[in-house]
This record gives sequence, C-alpha cells and structure tokens, in this order.
Amino acid sequence: MADQQPAGVRTDRLQLVLWDEVTVRAIRSGERLPGWHPEFPREDDRGAATLWHDGDPWGPRSIVSLKQRLVIGSIGFFGPPQPADDEVPEVEVGYGLVAEARGYGLATEALGALLARADAAGVRVRASIAPDNAASLRVAAKSGFTGVRGSNEDGELVLVRPAR
Repeated sequence: MADQQPAGVRTDRLQLVLWDEVTVRAIRSGERLPGWHPEFPREDDRGAATLWHDGDPWGPRSIVSLKQRLVIGSIGFFGPPQPADDEVPEVEVGYGLVAEARGYGLATEALGALLARADAAGVRVRASIAPDNAASLRVAAKSGFTGVRGSNEDGELVLVRPAR
C-alpha cells in the first residue's frame, strides 16, 4: 500500500531515521542536537524541515553514519505519493550530505534503500536536480533515474525513475 513506509531503514553503513518533532524543531530554530555532524543541518536540510508533517512516513529522514554515529545528511520524500497525470502514484525525493561525507557512495546507498521502499509500494519516484550538480546527477543515474521531463520553475532537471 502506497501509504505504508517503515519509520527506520537500515543499510550496511547507514540508518535512515524518520524525523520527529524534536529534530524538526531543532533544525528550524538553529539548535544543535547531540550526534549531529558540525555541518548539519545544511540549508537544504532546513528546507526539508518545512515539508515535515508529524507521523508522515513519507517525510524527511536523517542519514546517520553507523561508523561515526553521526547525522551526516538528510533524505526523504516530499510527502505521500499522489497520482501523476497518467494516474501512476508518484513522489518526489530529495537527498544531500555534508561535504565531508561525499564521494563514498553514501548518497547512492541511502537513495537505493529508500527507493526499495517506494518500489515495494508501487510508487514512481522523481527528483529535481540542478543541471550543474554533477555529483547528484551521478547518484540519480546510478539509482535508475532514466526519464527526463524537462526543467522545473527553478531550472532544475526533473528526472524520473519508473516504479519497479
């Protein structure tokens, strides 16, 4: 069922922890919580906090490095799936890591874990990525985003990954 997503998702190196009210309040207010990398939250993480709704399993999550036991970024869907023009349930995903955590395949690993949940629910996923963000475009390509729908109002490329 498209509205069912587990609160905790784990990979070999990461745990993806659904945000709660305490986390979102800290991100919004600028408070620092224990276990956060010094560069977290980034500006994109603060933006993701505006999408949070209590109890929404399709909302933002912290990317936690199991080795470092630190929050090193965020990933999540921009709300529950909605029917697209072709009536296929679809959701948008966003992701990002602190600079120090980039280049190790962690974003690809986190995205793959979340995409598996979307696949299990029969949901197609899209991502909007700035055309000059080569690293994020590589992550999307490795993760199966093969369709291009053009650009959004911010000039970002809108990429689509079919439900599997």
